[in-house]
Amino acid sequence: MTRQPPVPKRPPRRATPPELRDRIRAEAMRLGFDAVGFAPAILAADARQQRLQQLGTFLDSGWQGDMGWLGERTEERADPHRLWPQARTIVSLALNYAPAVDPLDILRHDERAAISVYAQGRDYHEVMKSRLKALGRFIWDTYRHDLKVFVDTAPLMEKPAAQLAGHGWQGKHTNLVSRRFGSWLFLGEILLSVELPADTPETDHCGRCRACLDVCPTNAFPAPYRLEARRCISYLTIEHEGPIDRELRPLLGNRIYGCDDCLAVCPWNKFARQARDAALVPQPAPDAPALAELATLDDAAFRKRFAGMAVKRTGRDRFVRNVAYALGNCGTPGVALPAVEKLLADPSPLVRGAAVWALSRLSPGDFEHRRTAAAEADMDVDGDVRREWLEPKPLECTGDPCLSGGREKSGAASAPPPARRHPDKVPADDGRSVG
Repeated sequence: MTRQPPVPKRPPRRATPPELRDRIRAEAMRLGFDAVGFAPAILAADARQQRLQQLGTFLDSGWQGDMGWLGERTEERADPHRLWPQARTIVSLALNYAPAVDPLDILRHDERAAISVYAQGRDYHEVMKSRLKALGRFIWDTYRHDLKVFVDTAPLMEKPAAQLAGHGWQGKHTNLVSRRFGSWLFLGEILLSVELPADTPETDHCGRCRACLDVCPTNAFPAPYRLEARRCISYLTIEHEGPIDRELRPLLGNRIYGCDDCLAVCPWNKFARQARDAALVPQPAPDAPALAELATLDDAAFRKRFAGMAVKRTGRDRFVRNVAYALGNCGTPGVALPAVEKLLADPSPLVRGAAVWALSRLSPGDFEHRRTAAAEADMDVDGDVRREWLEPKPLECTGDPCLSGGREKSGAASAPPPARRHPDKVPADDGRSVG
């Protein structure tokens, strides 16, 4: 809430800080939030410096990729009080979006699209925002305290804030892990101008477990608690604007929007309960859309199909680029080839380039026969499509294409990955979060 609503005629209700905290918590739960926590908005000098150093290390390594905005307003990003000097308390709010079934089951259906659990329901930004605003209106109308509402709308480090508020801790995959909800929480925040009693911060409970690190298809974790976004499938399929590196394309499998592997294998998920909000419930694997169907979407059809969903934010061309890569990884060329053939004439050079790569995987002979003439005929002024035609024939990963250690060999598209069993024991509590 960047602008306060009109002041009500009735006087504000009086409440002690503990009473106000408890009433805000009760109202948040009534509005449908699954967890509410309170943390100080003013950080100690050493905590602020630690955040700045961690953010600086990440940026200096270039791990942010195309996300240049992460390097902007770093002082404010590291310190909520710098973001809004009136802030005294962070109210951290969470919504559970846990699936009812294993989200990795879809990887067995390589002709269908694997879309991240968080993006299968309504756009969580809108669900979260409406409830945050309702809670903010309650606080303002009843108690008249200044506030600001955030849901991915400002440089606020929400996972460290959630840890301070007691929701969970940043696991070795850098995402929030909760003892009650596993890896499946959406986060939003309200900054308040009044100081309220804080909840107890959560500590790290990852222990010796490294399930999330070992399952990563692209080896995106150079170390525990460190993520190189440029190798992360979620980053590559959502944020990255150009062609994806050729060495990483086979490792995408059928993941066309995001990746849940590191979240899904966390042993703490065994305590998670299915999301209670129907708007956030994901689809089971058999209901996932067919890749060949998604390949037919033009811009208008894409916008209509994904209206009100997070997928729409990535744009049609980037989305269909991902679909083309997934078609190239499909183990049934008879299903994938007709769709790829049509994408070779797509208006977008980004999509055409991905379709050329898919053709080379699905039908190497046809690719070799057509490559020289097609490269000269394509009208891509930037030359990306031409380079795809003239690149050496792509190689295929042996074994499980979703495992980072696969070697490559010539041949047809790779087979879908086997199912993975989740670890069934919670690890000992001897890990350490870097915040």
